[in-house]
Amino acid sequence: MKQEQGTIAEHFADVTVLFADLVNFSQLAATLPPIALLNLLNQVFSAFDRLTERYGLEKIKTIGDAYMVVGGLPQRRDDHTEAIAAMALEMQAELACLNTLHRQSLAMRIGIHTGSVVAGVIGLKKFAYDLWGETVNLASRMESHGEAGRIQVTDTVYQRLHDREASSQYHFVFERRGYISIKGQGEQFTYWLCDRCR
Repeated sequence: MKQEQGTIAEHFADVTVLFADLVNFSQLAATLPPIALLNLLNQVFSAFDRLTERYGLEKIKTIGDAYMVVGGLPQRRDDHTEAIAAMALEMQAELACLNTLHRQSLAMRIGIHTGSVVAGVIGLKKFAYDLWGETVNLASRMESHGEAGRIQVTDTVYQRLHDREASSQYHFVFERRGYISIKGQGEQFTYWLCDRCR
């Protein structure tokens, strides 16, 4: 734990970060009254918050129509990658239900990466718990370089879930995407997370 004036931070060597972003939300915003848009977004994020609680994960923040959650902190746990992957799949299912209920066609891009982060609070006003590090950046890139309706994960996430299959009650199903070029990160081999089964 590092503590200086206006800074409280702690290093976590092994966590999993998820970014989700609603696709074409600005176009939807142009067609709905502001209060209707806010109510819809509130229902989406409230559903995600319930999943965060169910899986014992930590919501970090919402940024406009984007949602960020992490597993493995502040309480360290061995199964954080599995929990995040399971939540990502359920997020898709929740969004599909809300689309049916509200007669909408919302879609998300989701990105996931596993690694180390620094977590804590910085600054002097309006304190907010946040994460920093290359793990956060790469999880964000997995989302922004993904496709609507799909969950893109790094090779690190794929290997972690594959290695833990023997001790897990679930089997995760993947599709290879292959190498993609990411600015500042070079070529990254990625997968689509498609499903899980017992």
